[in-house]
Amino acid sequence: MALIDTGRDTMTGGRLLRLRRHLGDATFMATYGDGLADLDPRRLLEFHRAHGKAATVTAVRPPSRFGGLDLDGTRVRRFSEKPQAGEGWINGGFFVFEPRIFDYLEDDATVLERAPLERLAADGQLMAFRHEGFWQPMDTLREKQLLENLFASGKAPWTSPP
Repeated sequence: MALIDTGRDTMTGGRLLRLRRHLGDATFMATYGDGLADLDPRRLLEFHRAHGKAATVTAVRPPSRFGGLDLDGTRVRRFSEKPQAGEGWINGGFFVFEPRIFDYLEDDATVLERAPLERLAADGQLMAFRHEGFWQPMDTLREKQLLENLFASGKAPWTSPP
């Protein structure tokens, strides 16, 4: 195991590229590190190996920032406080890659979420593992506090064994 300084100004694709010589020819997993999920990494890896493509991204439904209303005209049929979004899948930030991912990365300025993932999708080499469970980013102070409170309560979904 090693800690690799990829440079302060290196973009996400460039960071992966700088790890190439340390990874060899093995399948590898990557995450941004700013989100938590009750994701089972074994199931993610199983899914990835079953399809044989170059890359797998974990698809999640983002949590709503606001309470949801199910309306019938002006009558509220159902209220749910900050539910998971019912539609739309987004990049949950948990990946599995084959070494051929490096063919899609150019240099330190490569942003993984732009040309590389777009080209992988166009080439039919990007698959989505749908995660329906808990997922929460930590992009704001409010989200950080929410996750800290969940952890302090002993009810943090990401700490339970899969």
